[in-house]
Amino acid sequence: MSDDALNPDPEVGIEDLLDADADAEAAAAEVVEGDLERLLGERNEMRALAQQIQADFENYRKQAMKREAAIVERASEALLEKLLPVLDSFDSALAQLPPEGDESVRKGLELVHAQLVGVLEAAGLERIEADGVAFDPNEHEAVMHEDGDGDPVVAATMRSGYRVRGRVVRPAMVKVTK
Repeated sequence: MSDDALNPDPEVGIEDLLDADADAEAAAAEVVEGDLERLLGERNEMRALAQQIQADFENYRKQAMKREAAIVERASEALLEKLLPVLDSFDSALAQLPPEGDESVRKGLELVHAQLVGVLEAAGLERIEADGVAFDPNEHEAVMHEDGDGDPVVAATMRSGYRVRGRVVRPAMVKVTK
């Protein structure tokens, strides 16, 4: 076969056609490389966006868990506060039992009282110790005063005070000597 059969334009040589094909291939390669760089850039942007969304979601999940725990904690504190008058009544009833009464009744009531106190303590309730300690207005509510020497000291407790997980929910009602 002659060159004329392969090349319909006799003015253009095979070298020219090969150069044109090489130029077309180089241009196509540049387009492909440009597309590849653009796609890699988009992929990196999408990856960064996905990582940011994942981090935001993780932060949201942690905040939601903290809010839920705070709600549960407040609800349990509210329940414990509502049970304080029941505990006061129970303490008062035990103090009112006659010493010469039925010992089995006393032991039974003391057992139930101990169970109630145990459950409340397990839920975070803590009795504020008051008798004989220095008066602290954050934990004690002075309702009576008596003359004494030195710094104010709690002389007697009229009503027990309580903390829930370190926070005072009801101050102890006390008599103070000054």
